[in-house]
Amino acid sequence: MSTRRNRSEHGSVSIEMAVVAPAILALFAGAVIGGRVNIARQALEAAAYDAARTASLARTADDANEQATAAADSTLDAQGLSCTSLEVTISTTGFEVPVGQTATVTATVSCTATFSDVALPGMPGTVPLEASFTSPLDTYRSRT
Repeated sequence: MSTRRNRSEHGSVSIEMAVVAPAILALFAGAVIGGRVNIARQALEAAAYDAARTASLARTADDANEQATAAADSTLDAQGLSCTSLEVTISTTGFEVPVGQTATVTATVSCTATFSDVALPGMPGTVPLEASFTSPLDTYRSRT
């Protein structure tokens, strides 16, 4: 039996592709953006960890703020994460705790990550992200 196409079906594959192609592209772009959001979250968590750890090694609260911000910036640069807005907040109240008592320092890193290079119309071009990490201060080290 021969497979003969009916004349009314000519060009139907092109029309089907024209209808399905945008949905496939949107699905692909969504997967790429989802993966990049997860990578950005991991980079932000690494920056918060590095900022808190660096702050916990500082001798003063002022030094802790300065060094932690530099550490977070350095980590985000190394990870290749570009933020339209970046805020590094260091809770240095642990430096006020008397020596011999448990104290901590907490770093919170907030970033608005941009994905405009892969976003399609109607998809998010930016995503706000935030990560925190707490690091202990040495119990018997002097604090000022």
